[in-house]
Amino acid sequence: MNEIDITAIIPVYNDRVALEYALQRSIAMLAAISPKFELLIAEDGSTDGSAEFARQAERQDSRIHLIHNDERLGRGAALTRVMGIARGGIACYYDVDLATDLTYLQELVRYIRNGYDIATGSRLLPTSSVVRSGKREIPSRVYNWLVRLILGSTLHDHQCGFKAFNRQHVVPLLTKVHARHWFWDTEILVRAQKSGMRVIEFPVKWQEGKHTTVKIKDVIRMGGAIVSLWWDLHVSKN
Repeated sequence: MNEIDITAIIPVYNDRVALEYALQRSIAMLAAISPKFELLIAEDGSTDGSAEFARQAERQDSRIHLIHNDERLGRGAALTRVMGIARGGIACYYDVDLATDLTYLQELVRYIRNGYDIATGSRLLPTSSVVRSGKREIPSRVYNWLVRLILGSTLHDHQCGFKAFNRQHVVPLLTKVHARHWFWDTEILVRAQKSGMRVIEFPVKWQEGKHTTVKIKDVIRMGGAIVSLWWDLHVSKN
């Protein structure tokens, strides 16, 4: 049987160099967890050769599949698209820079096997190990505090790019997720909690990557997105 157990997704946008290492590391870690896996590269309109490299990797390993967008959809929209294509009962994704130590992948998957609908790594729990600059640490803590205060989330870290899902339960929820870029992570966690899904966060070791695609304008937009989601949940009832 060729039934897929786990789908791993790597979002990619102009990440050619990071992708090469991430693929090698991912194949080794996934194979140790389950022989029935697929690795989907959610390539979102890159211009640096990421798609061409991924296409070559796909030809060399049947477990790797490139999901290419000609024009950039946005990180969240690309993830939503690929979640619908995934064949695994468990779908997980992590950032291509492997900022979260990939040794936590087995634990991430285990939470879904044990009955949780969503599992997410957390950089903001007391036992988390985090290395990053103050210019990102402070805004991150303020942002997550606002999500808890305004949106009623019980989680501490909504934006860690290291999550797993019970795909059967979560895919229907994606029809309500409007965020197309970075706020996607927060919105899916908040909506999942509001709908009664079982969501767990656990501490991870995380180190800031050399390059980040999160810009100041993204932070400003996400602040507005918090208010917009509150409106949807409490006024529009979407």
